[in-house]
Amino acid sequence: MKRGRKIGIGIGGLIVVVLVVVVLLLTFFDWNRVKPMINEQVSAALHRPFAIRGDLGLDWERQRDAGGFKAWVPWPHVHAEDVMLGNPESFDEKTMATVKRVDVWLSPLPLLSQRVSIPRIQVAGADADLIRRADGKDNWTFDLGSEETPKEDAAPSAWTVSMDALVFDQGNVHFQDATLDADFEIQVDPLGKAVPFSQITGAADDDADVNVGDYVFGWKIDGRYKGAPLSGSGKLGGVLAMQSADQPFPVQADVRSGSTRVQVAGTITQPLNFGGADLDLSFSGQSLDNLYALTGITLPATPPYSTHGHLQVKFDTAKGSRFAYRDFGGQIGDSDIGGTLVYDQAGARPKLSGDVVSKQLRFADLAPLIGADSNEHKEERGVESRQPADKVLPVEEFNTERWSDMDADVKFRAKRIEHGDTLPLTDLHTHLVLNDGTLLLDPLSFGVAGGNLNTTLRLSGNESPMKGRVDLHARRMQLDQMVPAVEALDGSLGQINGDATFSGTGNSVAALLGGGDGRLTVLINRGAISRNLMELAGLNVGNFIVGKLFGDEQVKINCAAADIPIKKGLATPNVFVFDTENAIINITGDTDFATEDLDLTITPKSKGPRLFTLRSPLYVHGTFANPSPGVEAKPLLARGAAAVALGVVATPAASLLALISPTSGEENQCAPVLQQIKAAEKKSGGSGS
Repeated sequence: MKRGRKIGIGIGGLIVVVLVVVVLLLTFFDWNRVKPMINEQVSAALHRPFAIRGDLGLDWERQRDAGGFKAWVPWPHVHAEDVMLGNPESFDEKTMATVKRVDVWLSPLPLLSQRVSIPRIQVAGADADLIRRADGKDNWTFDLGSEETPKEDAAPSAWTVSMDALVFDQGNVHFQDATLDADFEIQVDPLGKAVPFSQITGAADDDADVNVGDYVFGWKIDGRYKGAPLSGSGKLGGVLAMQSADQPFPVQADVRSGSTRVQVAGTITQPLNFGGADLDLSFSGQSLDNLYALTGITLPATPPYSTHGHLQVKFDTAKGSRFAYRDFGGQIGDSDIGGTLVYDQAGARPKLSGDVVSKQLRFADLAPLIGADSNEHKEERGVESRQPADKVLPVEEFNTERWSDMDADVKFRAKRIEHGDTLPLTDLHTHLVLNDGTLLLDPLSFGVAGGNLNTTLRLSGNESPMKGRVDLHARRMQLDQMVPAVEALDGSLGQINGDATFSGTGNSVAALLGGGDGRLTVLINRGAISRNLMELAGLNVGNFIVGKLFGDEQVKINCAAADIPIKKGLATPNVFVFDTENAIINITGDTDFATEDLDLTITPKSKGPRLFTLRSPLYVHGTFANPSPGVEAKPLLARGAAAVALGVVATPAASLLALISPTSGEENQCAPVLQQIKAAEKKSGGSGS
């Protein structure tokens, strides 16, 4: 045998002997003797206490399922019992996490290429307490730098670490967050048998571009979030799948917080870095405004709701995340709703935008949005009523504090509106823009009785008290469609046209109207009036007045005209007159929106040979909630000499003349009435006010 070969064999044998000796030393060495050094070194590196308080040991095991040469190589198996990780010094609580036992298997050969390969880690009895204080400091952020070498300046290590499997039995996490007013516990358990992703989501295997792993763990949650009770359960994928940048991580959850229920099923990309999400989402509750606590999105108060759609999320902690709720459908109260909404956090303020459509909208479901929520609807939402029994105008204040939290640009369309026979609304279209606390609805357009009602509404919620302005235009609303159940109006050519402008300050509808200024002009061309009509409309005061003036007869209206200025909540008509087939009726007096008081006088003047049996004017006193009609004690003045005649009160006729709209070529009965007003204006030499 050549000398060189002998030397090679000798060196090889020496290496084997050394390796065997090293393995024997490592195997029979009492590793508990080095625990103090390990605890000290790890504690210094993590800047918090670390301790292996139980047994620490190492043995060697062949991995027979590895195959080939690797199956003959013994792998080191390290185990440690009763492992504790503490909190930073600034926390009163001493312990962050404990583990009853952890087993780690290492693959030795990759160590030769500076790679730590961990085929398997098994954890038993893991418990963690995650805490964030009111000052924002948390215990799960680790500072791995040192005073000499800060973490951001540290050179990258040449060593790499990979892990193939992480297995653990039941784990518990206690989460406390003072900034979120949250305190809940999460319990995680292996499912025992993996659940396919398609079994939960209903998606076919070939629907996804990337293969999605199975659900491996189940979890439960119980506690408090944002001050409300929190409970729920769900499923998760394998822990190692969370590290993959390419493979979506499966999640499923069914969570309740207060009256709100949220259900999701889908995937998260790069869950450790909050890359994004693609989820089927369903949520329901008593009112949409309750979602503010969970999402930070400002939504209006509503009746009970439920909705289901598809949520796509792109997380970006630097520029702001983007949430798109697409192709959703559902119910709000008795109304259906659907569309797409996008919530973007990239700007100076988050912004909600989108298009929403309702095929059939129940008008009562809109009441909370306009500050006219009835006591009944509040009870449905579990909200205590604030509306006094003796007040008609809504006193509940708009919640403007949240208006500056976000912007909005949302279009809403209702194809059909359900409101019964009292107000035949057919459709609705509006464009809502919320910008820096100012809310603009332009247009807010309704189809009403064959005509339309176009409104522009602006509310400055960033001012205190709030400023509001409304401009309203009613055109070609047909009288026979206003109250379709009245046979006497069938085929009527009558129309209602009107304009209204109003501005005021206040944080409720009652406050805005109670001190605001504006003007209302209305023309009614042709029509009919009767006690039956008043009874059908539920107008007891009107029923009384019409009964006193006309008895039970059906009386034709040639024209009704009103020009009513409003100053500091007090409405005093320049003209408020009905020209019927046998009488002219003037209404004078005041309506006070601040106190909701009525002080009106109705004075009739007979036409032609027919005489009224009524010898005294009528009055309406009292309040909006409790009006008190009656007959004045003083008699009517002599007819023709001192009776109130049409046009005696001077008023600008131009605003009323602008409302005349010819109907199918028929003569407009209001034209001569307004000419009389105009002539009276000219004769008096004034223009009114």
